[in-house]
Amino acid sequence: MFARHFKRPAAALALLACTALPAMAETSFTVLGSGGGPIARADRSQPANLLQVNGRNIVVDAGDGLSIRLAAKRLRMGDVDDVLLSHLHFDHVGGLLAVLGQRFQTNPAKPVMIFGPPGTKALIAGMVEGMGPAMEAAYGMEDATIMTAEELVQVQEIRGGESFSLGDVTVTTAKNSHYSFAHGSEMDQKYESLSFRFDTPDRSIVYTGDTGWSDAVIELSQGVDLLVAELIDLPSTMEAVRRTAPEHLIGEIEQHLSSHHLSPAEVGRLAAEAKAGKIVATHLSAGARITPEMTEGWAQEISAAFDGEVAIAQDLQDY
Repeated sequence: MFARHFKRPAAALALLACTALPAMAETSFTVLGSGGGPIARADRSQPANLLQVNGRNIVVDAGDGLSIRLAAKRLRMGDVDDVLLSHLHFDHVGGLLAVLGQRFQTNPAKPVMIFGPPGTKALIAGMVEGMGPAMEAAYGMEDATIMTAEELVQVQEIRGGESFSLGDVTVTTAKNSHYSFAHGSEMDQKYESLSFRFDTPDRSIVYTGDTGWSDAVIELSQGVDLLVAELIDLPSTMEAVRRTAPEHLIGEIEQHLSSHHLSPAEVGRLAAEAKAGKIVATHLSAGARITPEMTEGWAQEISAAFDGEVAIAQDLQDY
């Protein structure tokens, strides 16, 4: 029928078949948890994200509440291929035990790969060791096959400046300015906080993780389609800090929060200098309650410096 209507010779049809266009790439980025810091919130889980590219499921940071948010996306733990950790603060790794425990219980076909900065191997080894009694006892069935640690999880430590591939995704890392260690000190060389750039066949995405103002992050983000950046509301955060922190630490805490996190105005400047197409603010650190009036105000502050599209993240929202 095709040949008769268009009168194409058989050789031409064969050539068309050999040069058919490839299937369109599919990339999605979901903010699973948009809350930041140690405060538990009823409406926002701790930092976690899901990057999906042509069937590969990559979790980016793994805060508390991750397993519930993955379930809402209709993903089982065995569906997770990789986990990337920006740094090892507890609000970014608190959901890892659920990842490992539920995978052990459901016996997936392959281990999950976890990538993170120096210290990640010790973190995961400690978790697996702590799981030992439950793994050994299993379900009280003597003949049950027990999954080994190597079958459960594999870990690769990474540093800023490295690049590697996960399926159709090229991951590039940068060391950001979240930690307060003196430059070149032993602790500065030992631990890193990372930002990630994901280049897929159809999109480019940067996830800052926790960072203060950082030229390295700006360089990493040049021309990116989507910039996913952390945000702190310092005034309301300090109100909460003053209610619980020792008085002699208030000044030091405020200095850390202001230097090693991004204000709404800085988020806007960062997006503008990176020439990003769109900015999504997440890891929202604020007082006990985040109101619509607060998020609207943050968006306005960002837009004052950045003329692209601005969004304030919500849990389970795709961007």
